[in-house]
Amino acid sequence: MSLAPTPPPAAWRTPFENDPTGNTTATYAECIAYYQKLAAAYPQGLHLAEAGPTDIGQPLHEAVLSADGDADPVSTRRKNRRVLFVQNGIHPGEPEGIDASMMLTRDLLQQPQLRKLLADVTVVVVPVYNVDGMLNRSASGRANQNGPAAYGFRGNARHLDLNRDYIKQDSRNARSFAALFQKWQPDVFVETHTSNGADYQYTMTLIATQHNKLAPALGTYLQSQLLPALYQGMEQKKWPMTPYVDFEGSTPESGLQAFLESPRYSTGYAALFHTIGFMPETHMLKPFAARVHSTYDFLKTVLETVGQQSAALAAARLAARAGQATQTSFPLAWALDDTQAETVQFRGYEGRMKPSEVSGQPRLYYDRAAPFTRPVKYFNTYKPTAVARRPTAYLIPQAWGEVVDLLRRNGAAPEPLAQDLTIPVEVYYLEDYKTTPKPFEGHYLHSQVQLRLVSETVTYRKGDYVCYLTDAAPVRYLIETLEPQATDSFFAWGFFDSVLQQKEHFSDYVFEDVAADLLRRDPALRQRLEALKAQNAAFTGPAQLEWVYLNSPHHEQGFNRYPVARWLGPGKLPSN
Repeated sequence: MSLAPTPPPAAWRTPFENDPTGNTTATYAECIAYYQKLAAAYPQGLHLAEAGPTDIGQPLHEAVLSADGDADPVSTRRKNRRVLFVQNGIHPGEPEGIDASMMLTRDLLQQPQLRKLLADVTVVVVPVYNVDGMLNRSASGRANQNGPAAYGFRGNARHLDLNRDYIKQDSRNARSFAALFQKWQPDVFVETHTSNGADYQYTMTLIATQHNKLAPALGTYLQSQLLPALYQGMEQKKWPMTPYVDFEGSTPESGLQAFLESPRYSTGYAALFHTIGFMPETHMLKPFAARVHSTYDFLKTVLETVGQQSAALAAARLAARAGQATQTSFPLAWALDDTQAETVQFRGYEGRMKPSEVSGQPRLYYDRAAPFTRPVKYFNTYKPTAVARRPTAYLIPQAWGEVVDLLRRNGAAPEPLAQDLTIPVEVYYLEDYKTTPKPFEGHYLHSQVQLRLVSETVTYRKGDYVCYLTDAAPVRYLIETLEPQATDSFFAWGFFDSVLQQKEHFSDYVFEDVAADLLRRDPALRQRLEALKAQNAAFTGPAQLEWVYLNSPHHEQGFNRYPVARWLGPGKLPSN
């Protein structure tokens, strides 16, 4: 198998390389000190800077590798260089990317034949994203994993899984990342991981951005050019690779399913900005040394390929942005299309059953004495299940300042209204939704959202916000966070939960007389009530009284009314 091309001088060996057993990953202090040493020795090739806080109080670091020391994203683009963004240690118990990136950074600086790879590509490395979890080091957190001897913990200082935090951004880590991502707006994003799940022959598996979610030009480029080159490059380096092994049946032969990364995940977030994302997932049961070296070679292969395909990648992203300028409807949720499948030659192990030594019941195991290579279906097509029309702008009352802050942090530009306005808008009313019974990453998630869209004339105050969906705006990000029915919308994450609680109601014995008077004065309302009574025998007295209340002027207008409105008018509203 392919290893690092040239043994490094003793003074530049990493903690991983200094362990003859290959079972050591760097500590946080060792990792950052190593990058600091490289930056001091090679200032014309590596720029290291603090890029914002994390929840543990230590800074997030940004390491920028370039051919000429240029660490400015604006001039980098002006020089027509692509940007490859590599993030490590989101789950520090899966640390091979940390060690592989230390080695590759050094080799790109020290080895002339590798330094050439930076001619057309600038590489931005986050040495450790979940600093918090890396500092929480032990030898027992990953029960299913073969090494290293000690490693970090999946959760951060707030016990958050940062690979579910890309939209809600509860952590300081995620907020610092968002600023860094928006600063660089990378062409390709890679976040390094280790898998769980089945056993098979591969050391490296790969999650790529689900191509159906990308703009057509970018999805076509990913499928027809970029992915084939990555698979071929890894095959040549003696690391045969397969799509991430996710399946519905008992073993992988039942058919692999492409992993659908919604925007809560790193690659799903990146896709909102026309950035192609990859999560290389090394296999948990392979030796740690093999996992580090395969990650090293994957990162190198991505760098080589992005350089070779620089013009095609740039053209695909340009076409994606141009297509979005005229796009009028946007998918918000997806489902697997099980009528369409590709075929991959899968290198697995036979799954068999034997009695459990714990329970005595039959249990699955993979027989490594029985390897196989056989065709397996790969379901890699998703179809949209919810779609939203593109508005001219969203209107956001200033009361929801945390939402406005999130939008600004992620590349949007909400503008405060310069005066009070009364304008026609589209408003959603929340008819139904399901909520998780237990918290998920600090929130009670909503799903299966049912909406009623109403045209209303609404008064906005000076200082409320308008957010336009212009060509320069992050249109997909805005739509997938502000449309409440989207999988990872701000509504789904509970940012607007206060509107779901009724603040005023009535006393039955008082409202009985009020309701009777309403029905006497409004024959049409009476007729609607009688029709409902005739249709439903279970529509009893208390339910009838509640119905009259909900259809009366006494019913509070803010209850179940989604605060963010859609404006469809032409031009611009007066704003500061």
